[in-house]
Amino acid sequence: MPIPERPEYEKLIYDLPNQFPEIAVSTLRIYSTSAFTGTLEGAVILKNGIRIQAVEVLDFGSGIIRKYSYTIYQGEKKIRWYDPQPHPENAELAATFPHHYHEEPGIKLNRRPAPGITFDAPNLPGLVEVCLRLGGE
Repeated sequence: MPIPERPEYEKLIYDLPNQFPEIAVSTLRIYSTSAFTGTLEGAVILKNGIRIQAVEVLDFGSGIIRKYSYTIYQGEKKIRWYDPQPHPENAELAATFPHHYHEEPGIKLNRRPAPGITFDAPNLPGLVEVCLRLGGE
């Protein structure tokens, strides 16, 4: 499913707390940068103590996410982050290339494949589901 047009994507993002009652607070907002582009910024705070800090650069004309950054916190501690910086030298990441996440131990260099993260579909609903499981660990 490509990124839908802006009104549908806004509905998806702004409806996340209704879709996931485990969301305590959402400050996600989409700002227009041109007729066909926008930037999503903000956080989703889950009742389990996990916070997702999100940034997406959206191209509604092409139906893709041009750039993204998702950082996951437990309290004030950064426990994971997702990025699309290519690491072709790491064969373990090939299945979701270039999408991956970093986690402990050695968070900066400990990279893992990121199933469900893509440039051409909404990432946040799946990311909320992942973070709901993280809070239970």
